[in-house]
Amino acid sequence: MQALAGKVVIITGASEGIGRALAKAMAPLGCRLVLTARSQGRLHSLEQELSSIASVPPLVIPADVTDATACQGIIDACVAHFGRLDVLVNNAGMTMWSRFDDLEDLSILERVMQVNYLAPAMLTHFALPHLKASRGQIVVVASVAGLTGVPTRSGYSASKHAVMGFFDSLRIELVEHDVAVTHICPDFVVSEIHKRALDGQGNPLGKSPMQETKIITAEQCAQMMLPAIAGRKRLLITSTRGRLGRWFKLIAPGLIDKIARKAIASGH
Repeated sequence: MQALAGKVVIITGASEGIGRALAKAMAPLGCRLVLTARSQGRLHSLEQELSSIASVPPLVIPADVTDATACQGIIDACVAHFGRLDVLVNNAGMTMWSRFDDLEDLSILERVMQVNYLAPAMLTHFALPHLKASRGQIVVVASVAGLTGVPTRSGYSASKHAVMGFFDSLRIELVEHDVAVTHICPDFVVSEIHKRALDGQGNPLGKSPMQETKIITAEQCAQMMLPAIAGRKRLLITSTRGRLGRWFKLIAPGLIDKIARKAIASGH
C-alpha cells in the first residue's frame, strides 16, 4: 500500500461503519486524513483512536455534506491545512427499508437521493480543481444495489444507480486530467446504517434487519478497499454474489431478481 503513503485523503461519513474502518486502515499507512461527518462526538472519539496509529494527526470537520456551503468549507479547510487534496472518498450515505407500496412518506425518496447522490456530486464539484492539480482520485462507496434492483430498497437502489451513472460519466470527462474514479460496491456490511434505515413512515428502524453474523464487517470491507484505492482501480465488488450478479443480469435477468429477493428475505 506504499502508493497511499503521504496522500491527503478526505473521507465523508467517517464517524462510523465503513468510513470509520477505512480511516483506521489508512492512518497507519501514512495518509493525511480529513475526516468529516455530522456527529462531532463520534468524530472526536475516532480522532482519539487514531492518535496512537496515525503519523500525522487527522483534520476533523463536523459537517453535513448535503449543504453546499459545508461542502465548500470541507475542501477549503483541507487545502488550507494540508496544502492539497489527493483522494476524495465519498462514503456518507443513508438507506431505507420498505416496499414501495407501503411507503407513506414520499419525502424519504428525496432525502435518500440528497445524501447518496447529490451530496457526493456537490462535494466532488468543489474538490475537482484540486484533484486535477494533484492528478488525484475520486472513490465512491456505492453498493451492489447500484448494479441491480433490490426489493424493499427501491429508493436506495435508485440513488446508488444515480451515483454510479454520474461518476461513470465523470470518469470519461476526467481522462485528460488523469483523475481516477473508483467505484466500491459492497454487498451487505455490518453497519449502523441499517439501524437508521427509514421505514415506510420515515422513522428509523432502530435495529438492523440483517443477520450480522453472516455478512462482512466494516473492517473487512475497508481491507478490501485499500488495494482497489491504491491501484486506482475502476471497480470493486466485494462479494462473489455481486460479481456474478452483473453477468446474470445480462444473461438471466429473472435469476438475479430471485437472488435479490432471497437475499432480502434471508437478511444476508
